[in-house]
Amino acid sequence: MTWRTLDVVKDRNAGLYLGGVMASGFGDSAMSLAAGIWVKTLTGSDGLAALVGFCLWLPTFAGPAIGTAADRVRRRPLLVAANLVLAAVATAPVAVRSASDVWLLFAVLTLLGTGMVLTDAAETALTAAVVPRELRGDFNGLVHTAMESTKLLAPLAGAWLFTAFGGPAVAVLDAVSFALAALAFRFIRVHEDLSATRETRPWTTRTAEGARYLWRHPVLRPLVVTGGTAMALSSLSSAATFAVLDAGLHRPPAYAGVLTALQGLGSVVSGLAAGALMRRMPERVFSAAGLALFALGVLARATPWLPVVLGGSLLVGLGLPCALIAAMTAVQRETPGELLGRVAATAGTLMFAPTGIALLVGSAMVAGLDHRVQLLAAGSLGLAWAAVLALTGRRGRAPGPDAGPVMADQRPA
Repeated sequence: MTWRTLDVVKDRNAGLYLGGVMASGFGDSAMSLAAGIWVKTLTGSDGLAALVGFCLWLPTFAGPAIGTAADRVRRRPLLVAANLVLAAVATAPVAVRSASDVWLLFAVLTLLGTGMVLTDAAETALTAAVVPRELRGDFNGLVHTAMESTKLLAPLAGAWLFTAFGGPAVAVLDAVSFALAALAFRFIRVHEDLSATRETRPWTTRTAEGARYLWRHPVLRPLVVTGGTAMALSSLSSAATFAVLDAGLHRPPAYAGVLTALQGLGSVVSGLAAGALMRRMPERVFSAAGLALFALGVLARATPWLPVVLGGSLLVGLGLPCALIAAMTAVQRETPGELLGRVAATAGTLMFAPTGIALLVGSAMVAGLDHRVQLLAAGSLGLAWAAVLALTGRRGRAPGPDAGPVMADQRPA
């Protein structure tokens, strides 16, 4: 295997992009936890505290429409402007003082969630312009590794800031993170095609075009569906975590931190190795292998043996990112630049929107059934879909929006 991680870091544009993504991601992760604590402290309501995550997640359903905006303007200026606007929006919770002000926090979180969908689409589209084709697999893996790392550190920072200085301090941190992201994107050097900005067709037509392109594409569709399947099964599995600790292992709830850390370690390793592995195998095989590893990890967590459960958590971390990295790398390679924003946002909706629904289903299952039922179900479904993906691979390329059918190589970027 050829490891190109250092090549990514040395690339000026890739380094600035990575810095911008890490900065905004750190603030978002810190705020997402602290906001729940903030709402719980002010209202005493577990239900309202849980609504924090829902507000951030809800705009994902509008991904195809939001992503269309990323195809109407140049992506670098859009990212600079959007992050500056989000920085201003993130300061609004400084005014929250009592339970009667909690509505403002929910409104801000919904706006932040909307902005994150837009910037995610623009970032994915910009990647295709600023990162050399041969480095995109390594780059996407490195971005995933960086984001997983921030998810381990940022919530702790947010909780500490909230405890020491209160919620407004966390809001300021989030605002600063968006400002730093805007600064990083400002200095990226890229030439962007302006032809898409002259598009005059209705918004709904352009949005449908992106969704149609993705769904008709024989390479992208199965990879994106696999990413969504992996995320949904992950939510189904994670809903049983505390039942695993209580009924299966007889460990305290705080032991979930150990399982999370092992999964995070696996994700870091997987992200760093993704580019090298995708140069040795087709993305479809890489995705299927990752899903199979994830499924075996979920099945391992259904056992009553601590070492096996710990190993299963590591396998979950190793396998889960593969499906996401493979899908987004393929989206960047297979999609025309003028469609990339809306196709990327549609892919994000298909991959991440089902997670909330699966979490609700998992919560209902763990409340009424033995936790091993949902773990066995999630693991078995994961293995079955991995087998289908691996055995039904087809070469080919979907026609563009106005083109006839053509053939293309399915080798990874």
